[in-house]
Amino acid sequence: MLTKKGKYGLKAIVHLAKLQRGQSALVADIAEANTIPKKFLDAILGELRNAGYLHSKKGKGGGYMLAKPPEEIYIGDVIRVLDGPLAPIQCASRTAYRPCDDCPDEKRCAVRLLMLDVREAISGVLDNYTLDQMQDLTHGEMDAFVYHI
Repeated sequence: MLTKKGKYGLKAIVHLAKLQRGQSALVADIAEANTIPKKFLDAILGELRNAGYLHSKKGKGGGYMLAKPPEEIYIGDVIRVLDGPLAPIQCASRTAYRPCDDCPDEKRCAVRLLMLDVREAISGVLDNYTLDQMQDLTHGEMDAFVYHI
């Protein structure tokens, strides 16, 4: 499940993607426009900056801006930065795999096998969906990005 942190982070980068290239936005403005608590958003944007998705400037004309073009930012990567692995359980994760303590044979575990399919479906969408495409959803261009699972 997407956490509030992940949801707020996605809302914030969509906000930034709508700006002209090189234009920045203040945390307070992003927070107000997207109904996000400012203090929480400060921390989220800091994580995205540390991961290389955002640049920040201090002083007059400062704020946050995208560090990469929106078409080079994949939603699955952003969610992993903010919320961790996309897999619903650790034994189904590609990026943070750990065997379950209570499973004697994970190759025959029905729960794990189902969760592997769930992970593939989730990552199949999010790892192929860019910020540019996500931004287009708010412009009525959703039909071009329909996925069938």
